[in-house]
This record gives sequence, structure tokens and C-alpha cells, in this order.
Amino acid sequence: MDGEVKVSAENKQKGRFQRICVFCGSRAGYKSAFSDAALELGKLLVERKIDLVYGGGRLGLMGLISQTVLKGGRHVLGVIPKALLPREISGETFGEVKTVADMHERKSVMAKHADAFIALPGGYGTMEELLEVIAWSQLGIHDKPVGLLNVDGYFNSLLTLFDKGVEEGFIDNSARHIVVIADTAAELIRKMEEYVPNHHKVAPRQSWTTDQILLESTETGEILRS
Repeated sequence: MDGEVKVSAENKQKGRFQRICVFCGSRAGYKSAFSDAALELGKLLVERKIDLVYGGGRLGLMGLISQTVLKGGRHVLGVIPKALLPREISGETFGEVKTVADMHERKSVMAKHADAFIALPGGYGTMEELLEVIAWSQLGIHDKPVGLLNVDGYFNSLLTLFDKGVEEGFIDNSARHIVVIADTAAELIRKMEEYVPNHHKVAPRQSWTTDQILLESTETGEILRS
């Protein structure tokens, strides 16, 4: 009986996702709230038995969340272009690191290995990665949840821009809701687990050759360390 209760509790804890890709800064930012949020999300992934896919760097928010997840006993896959190795990795790495040829392959490999996406605060690279997976969802390339952890209102201006796009007729109202938004990690994961796509997709998923492209990209990656 006790064994059945334990198994049931473990299944409940696992939830919908096995691996989540996190986009975040290679800097920590000026506010301690950003680092706190990265640590909080990392601990929650461990608690929920979710593995991490991320951009491979060991600095800033990237380093904080990857180290937290790895120390918690979960698998960490970092994907990084060879050109960025000297800048973003020096000394110890956190988890498995797969080197790829360029930024395009980096995003393809991360997307291939993830069940969902979360963006923490970051710079141009983080925002570009976030916007691309939003666009892929709108196009029908994937139907994975895309979450935005809006730490201390960091993304408020970006969300206002999205609303402006709807207001001016460039973004469908249904597509505006592709992004799942929350102020805390726990609330965000809960909302993402409940997420059901209801936006109009530009093309059916089977019409895209993305799966094959992503598979080929994954196979060309080089494992640096484990």
C-alpha cells in the first residue's frame, strides 16, 4: 500500500513535461530578482523531475539555472556554437555540452530536445530565441507551450508591443495568446501544463519538413563533455 502511494505521488509530481528549454541571459543583470528567479525555476525543475535544455553557457542566468538543475540530479543539455566556446565556457561545464556549427543549428537542436520553452530575462539573443519559437508556433511548426517568466515586469514593454501589433492588425488576437505569462515559476509551469493551442496556424504541421531538418541538425552536433 505504501509503495502504491509513493508511485502515485511520483507520477503526480512529474507532470506534463520531461524536458524544458530555457532561454536566458549570459549576464545576471543588475537586479537580484533576476538571479533569484533563475534559481527558483531551476529548483522547481528539479522538484518536478524536469530536465533542462539551454544555450550552453556557464555565465549569468544560464550558469545559475544549469548548475542548480545539475546539482539537483537532473540531466542538463547545453547547446552552443563553436564560435562562442571561448566566451561563454571556461573551466567547468554544467552537464552535457553539445557544440554546433552556428546559431541556427543551436536553436534547432534545442527545440528538437524540448517539450516546452521558457524565457527568463535576457538580451537580444534571448528575445530573438523567444520570438522565433512564438513565430514557429504561429506558423504551425510546433504546438509546444511557450512561457514567459516576467520577473519584476522585465518583459512588460515587449508585451505592450505585442498588444500594439494586435491593435494595428499585424498579429491575430488568437496568436497573441501563444505566449503563457506569469510572475513566478510555479504559476508559469502550472499555466503551461494547462495550455491548449487555439490560434490559427498558417500551415498544418505535417506540411513542414522541420522534424527531418531538426533531426539532421541534432545528429551533426558534437558532444564536448558530460
